[in-house]
Amino acid sequence: MKVQSSSLKKSSSILISIVLVFGILAACSNSNQSTNSGNKSPKETSQPATTAPSGEPAGVYPVDTKESITSWEEVNDNLITFYSNLADSPFGQQLEKETGIKVKYTHPASGQRKEQFNLMIASNNLTDVIEVDWTKEYPGGPEKAINDEAIIPLNDLIDQHAPNLKKLLNENPDLDKMMKTDNGTYYVFPMIRPDNGLVFRGPIIRKDWLDDLKLEVPTTIDEWYTVLKAFKQEKGATAPLTALYNNEVNLQDAFIGAYGTANRHYIDDSGKVQYGPIDPQFKDALVLLRKWYEEGLFDKDFSLNTETKALDAKMLSGESGATVHLISGGLGRWMETGKKSNESYHLVPAPYPTLNKGERAFIGQRSFEFNPSASKAITSAAKNPELVVKWLDYAYSEQGALLFNFGIEGESYTMANGVPTFTDKIVKDPQYNLQQMVSQFTKPNGPFLGDSRKSFNTFPEMDDAAVVWGETDALKHMLPGFLTPTIEESQEIAKILTAVTSYKEEMFMKFVMGREPLEKFDDYTARIKTMGIDRVTEIYQSALDRYEAR
Repeated sequence: MKVQSSSLKKSSSILISIVLVFGILAACSNSNQSTNSGNKSPKETSQPATTAPSGEPAGVYPVDTKESITSWEEVNDNLITFYSNLADSPFGQQLEKETGIKVKYTHPASGQRKEQFNLMIASNNLTDVIEVDWTKEYPGGPEKAINDEAIIPLNDLIDQHAPNLKKLLNENPDLDKMMKTDNGTYYVFPMIRPDNGLVFRGPIIRKDWLDDLKLEVPTTIDEWYTVLKAFKQEKGATAPLTALYNNEVNLQDAFIGAYGTANRHYIDDSGKVQYGPIDPQFKDALVLLRKWYEEGLFDKDFSLNTETKALDAKMLSGESGATVHLISGGLGRWMETGKKSNESYHLVPAPYPTLNKGERAFIGQRSFEFNPSASKAITSAAKNPELVVKWLDYAYSEQGALLFNFGIEGESYTMANGVPTFTDKIVKDPQYNLQQMVSQFTKPNGPFLGDSRKSFNTFPEMDDAAVVWGETDALKHMLPGFLTPTIEESQEIAKILTAVTSYKEEMFMKFVMGREPLEKFDDYTARIKTMGIDRVTEIYQSALDRYEAR
């Protein structure tokens, strides 16, 4: 009961924050009812009064200004090892030097981003710039955030003051389509992933254990069962398969996807949006996970793995031999640490499992070029939006992209035959690993143009991972995360999905842990339907249809 209680307390805390914010936003909406009757076109939306232009024409740096701006954004965990604030890091100081613009950063506490963002919105004490996923984390989505005057539309500002981003959008119609609402409103400066950065998470398994046991890397559910049993019986693993838990078990639909469904909304083979957790085949996935849980093959404490440290400990101690995690932050980092105490420690990527040998996985992890979760919006509190736009647009210039991806030339990288290459200072530090060293000079995520030449891969298995994990039909079946339902639709989604997601996750844990019999699956699906999930699915279908028609 301790496990369940802890998780429910966390869920309740998050729910209270969401309800608090949503209530305040609803009140705000009512007070501005006349302006919220429908989505405005970009040209109809008003912008706050701006101060005088900041001197130089757009695209010229450094900007001659004595004004400063404020930004609320997460700070990378690796950077915390050296600096508590981005402004003090070599990257922050170099960005200020190159742009001429001083920035005061506010960082939420680790793991508290959602709660602290909700409280900031509720208090209306906004910084000039905020980096969150406005499609998911603001109740009602970007259209509502604009209508509530929390953030401002960017069409005219990009057109007049962001020549670097504007050029990219003109050259890439697909990206342009992704990062605006159905009525054509731009609302963020985007993080743009390079082609080789779209697949970065998947199943990881102990290859040294497989070799000892004379077993192959598993590809099917049956093969995984054989391997996990051997890990438990022959290697003494107490949790042969484990996973991070972040409001839901983070398997990225591995194992669940083998049954042709997903732990969320997805697109089926006919192009229709479906809600996976009420699919009949989702019950088959629950049967599997429950069997593995009962037999001690799936981590009995999976709901307690809420921080990466818990996953680190299990993967490095021999308690676990398989999980689903990242290329660099998981596979590579564990290999580097594990080999220091055990030279034979060896991890490899495993394919997303299927039911039958030779099948292609129905779904897996694959992201899109536009990453809404690491993109920045300008708030209505910004006194000089033009200056903010100039600061943000620098990240899409050639020099700016080099800084964001590789850091400072001569310190963190040098140009070798025209290719930026990290220096020995970065890759051969005796005390800190590559990710920690790089974090001081670059940004791992944020609104900038990603560079395919950037690689943290220190083992060939890391190069293999994106290829192995990319062999799925995820692109066909994943619902894009940047759809933009209308204000009214977004309000319906927020109201229904918050309750549905909470109930679904509560029942998922009870089914897997054996606290609810699987015979109650039909009652569970009926309950979710009465909560309104079909309406949410209908809205997502409409939003998808509109997106495809843009």
